[in-house]
Amino acid sequence: MIIGVGIDVAEIDRFDDALRRTPGLAKRLFVESELLLPSGERRGVASLAVRFAAKEAVAKALGAPSGLHWTDCEVYVEDSGRPRLRVSGTVAAAAEARGVRSWHVSLSHDAGVASAVVIAEG
Repeated sequence: MIIGVGIDVAEIDRFDDALRRTPGLAKRLFVESELLLPSGERRGVASLAVRFAAKEAVAKALGAPSGLHWTDCEVYVEDSGRPRLRVSGTVAAAAEARGVRSWHVSLSHDAGVASAVVIAEG
């Protein structure tokens, strides 16, 4: 059963401006594994913007409850290339309270826009 659906878009240049303008913003939004590629290089801004859009979509799928921490939702990609979500803390508690047992996520970025769709399933 679908508990909730969330969708979000982020303009990549605008997101880049926010990261440059606000020192420490990336550390408040992302866990270390989201900031770095497996090679150890820093992830590009489009990749970060699409991860931010996914976190926003998660919040929307949960009904936008207050008190969620950005770093309690991690977006990662399996070796197969499939994007996945790992939730903990405040996000896991909100998901459990709503009966969410699994997540589905789709990510895309093109033409200067990052987008994500998240389905919370119970």
